[in-house]
Amino acid sequence: MTSQSAIERAPHRLQGAMFTPIGDAGRAELVEKRLTDAITGGHLRAGDRLPSEADLARTMGVSPVTVREALLGLRGRGLVVTRRGRHGGSFVSETADPIAFAREALRASSRLALRDLGVHYGALTMAGVRLAARRAAPPELVAVRSRLARLDTDDPAGWRQSMDDVQLELVALSQSARITRDQMRLQAELSPFLRLIDIDAAQRARQRTSFERVLDAVETGDEAAASEATERMVDETIRALDALHMNQPET
Repeated sequence: MTSQSAIERAPHRLQGAMFTPIGDAGRAELVEKRLTDAITGGHLRAGDRLPSEADLARTMGVSPVTVREALLGLRGRGLVVTRRGRHGGSFVSETADPIAFAREALRASSRLALRDLGVHYGALTMAGVRLAARRAAPPELVAVRSRLARLDTDDPAGWRQSMDDVQLELVALSQSARITRDQMRLQAELSPFLRLIDIDAAQRARQRTSFERVLDAVETGDEAAASEATERMVDETIRALDALHMNQPET
């Protein structure tokens, strides 16, 4: 049975960010990196069919030749396979394992780089959450809480996608397009690492509790409390990543 296209499935926010226009800097390397990030971050799953070359070129703002060159690079790295025929197209390789990629990326990162990423992520998220506490309407917050309540803590892969979306939805209530766009880019960078934490069910439960505290503060309009709760949530995350980094097996 042919896998359903990643675009035909109900897209989540980070997946949508992968296909925004690249613009004048639309070289094949950038297209390849964008798609690589989507695959290694788990936003495009094994067996997913990529949009056609023409659709990718249009949505990413590059030429079909550029897309073709990027796909050639992805095939060479074993991330994408191309099938011919009526149900053909480019598909994410069945061997593309986001967890394996995340572990390799963690090994290649320094503790200083991870902590710096956490500082950047925390500062940006706190700014968005503070504005959300000031500007969000009650029905909007009810919708975010309802989405949070539906998260399945027994599904690590689905948990990460849904948790990313819920956090982005809350930051989007800041009504700042710039902060929301930057949050999407930074969330996409951090998300693959977070999958390593998500393997632990206790960590998933702690993430939910931490986010509920943030949401509680936003609902009361308390900007200081929302910022403090966000800082604690991000700090817990980075400390968990740091512990994973320290406990990596020698290679």
